[in-house]
Amino acid sequence: MTHFEYGTKWKEVVKFPLGGRNSKPRNQGLTMIIDKGMGYTETRDLLGIAGEYIDFVKLAFGTSALYNNNVLLEKIELARSHGIEIYPGGTFLEVALLQDRLEDFLYMSKNIGFTCIEVSDGTITLDKELRKKAIASATDMGFKVLTEVGKKDENDQTPVLEFAGQIKSDLKNGAYRVILEGRESGTNVGLYDANGNFIKDDLEDLLEQIEDPRIIMWEAPNKNQQLELITRFGPNVNLGNIPTHEVLALEALRVGLRSDSLRITL
Repeated sequence: MTHFEYGTKWKEVVKFPLGGRNSKPRNQGLTMIIDKGMGYTETRDLLGIAGEYIDFVKLAFGTSALYNNNVLLEKIELARSHGIEIYPGGTFLEVALLQDRLEDFLYMSKNIGFTCIEVSDGTITLDKELRKKAIASATDMGFKVLTEVGKKDENDQTPVLEFAGQIKSDLKNGAYRVILEGRESGTNVGLYDANGNFIKDDLEDLLEQIEDPRIIMWEAPNKNQQLELITRFGPNVNLGNIPTHEVLALEALRVGLRSDSLRITL
């Protein structure tokens, strides 16, 4: 396939106000989108427009099991042809773990072409040894492993200091990046309050415990969250659970081509 130049020809006319944005392939400034059921044509159109700005595609929840097999294979191949990691949602692996089918799940994921695995316990209770085993098994099979910390139930939230300990443990056990739970709503979960704003004390407490925040992928589906993270950490902060229709809007925010982030440079 032919890749278009980042920023097309406009960069010869205007400089992006927020400079320093990493281009692909990159290890920082990652964007993970949440795909809740796009068809092949819609996926092709999205990647044709915005493939340069997407690093990971998560097929949300357990939707991977619901696709027509040929469509699923075509979507995986399409993502990989754009240099994009693609993987099944963490909840799907949680189901496999509940049923003691970890190895079978990984073999199936490998055979159909997934390149990445998410290890999470957003719904289930996962002991440390099984979590470690899941990370190691996926790594040994050649997957890039993302882990996720935090619970999906607003009434069963993990203390922030436990976040920090789990992040460190996952990285030690071979995780590539650790995702902070934010769900698709970005409200009343993890570090977010009911209005989708950061709980400031929790955020500061977490950052005091983490030596390098670049190892975190922040689930930040809402613009106010994305802006706060870009303002704090710069355009190359790792962001996840981005709605598919918001990829270009996020990239504009990252590089200062949107009023909210242009103000940062004034």
